[in-house]
Amino acid sequence: MSKVTFREDRCKGCGLCIGVCPKKIIKFSHKLNIKGYHPASVEDEDMSKCIGCASCGKICPDCVITVEK
Repeated sequence: MSKVTFREDRCKGCGLCIGVCPKKIIKFSHKLNIKGYHPASVEDEDMSKCIGCASCGKICPDCVITVEK
């Protein structure tokens, strides 16, 4: 099973990762981060759907996403 982690404190909420996720499991969080943005995240129950393609990590301009296989 793959695991995606986000450094939510550094995310600026651009949404690029949301658009490239083939499983559509990345969504904006309802909470705000320290910068005042809604960071991208994956709910725990959706993590099992991740295929580990790392498209989200590759497209992130701020390198806040880590994908582990």
